[in-house]
Amino acid sequence: MLGAVVGDIIGSVYEFNTIKSKDFPLFSSHSRFTDDTVLTMATIDSLIHGMPFAEAYRAWFKRYPQAGYGRSFKEWAESGRNEPYYSWGNGSAMRVSPIGFYYKTLDEVLERAKKSAEVTHNHPEGIKGAQATAAAVFLAKRRKTKSELKETIEREFSYNLNEPLEKIRNGYTFDVSCQGSVPQAIRAFLESENFEDAIRNAISIGGDSDTIACITGALAEAYYGHVPYEIKKEAITYLDDPINALLSNFYRAL
Repeated sequence: MLGAVVGDIIGSVYEFNTIKSKDFPLFSSHSRFTDDTVLTMATIDSLIHGMPFAEAYRAWFKRYPQAGYGRSFKEWAESGRNEPYYSWGNGSAMRVSPIGFYYKTLDEVLERAKKSAEVTHNHPEGIKGAQATAAAVFLAKRRKTKSELKETIEREFSYNLNEPLEKIRNGYTFDVSCQGSVPQAIRAFLESENFEDAIRNAISIGGDSDTIACITGALAEAYYGHVPYEIKKEAITYLDDPINALLSNFYRAL
């Protein structure tokens, strides 16, 4: 799960400072973890401690209230209401990747991804984005080929994964929808040669860089099997003890 966190940290600098290149420093003094990391940790907390998703998302929001949440999520978390807000945003996808790592069958992954999404993102596109992301992570972790993964996601979720990054990069702008960021994040993984290359691909298209790189990073870790040591060593310096501890507990639970 560190792959998702690394993508978030690296992308945090470029979310509102778009760079259309793969040539950039991975970390800087301005790098930080954002709501993508916080809510990914909340999903992990739910999985290993049996906490309902809505309860976990609110609890982690309260721990890190300044992590950069979207307005609708912030209002939902602060209100205490149980009703979702019919969002199609990529927040459902950015936090879902632990489910793809944790469960043993694709049916379980799809069911739990839906449940994790619909507490807030009950729009069909919000649920679809979460399910597609979790399914892609599940397939990557089980060493499906990139072609097999691509074909499955296209068939099951009707995403177009054929557009090359070079073309995406030329016209892509900030887009917080699932349908406007999940396919792009998966494509960044599909064109990668290794973990670092995947992250650089994700950042290089611009847009909602921390979320796109968070999704891509989870896929890359699942597929390539690890986060390179030097990147891992640097990334964990941006995390606090509770997050590092929860990550360690999650890996032990897999």
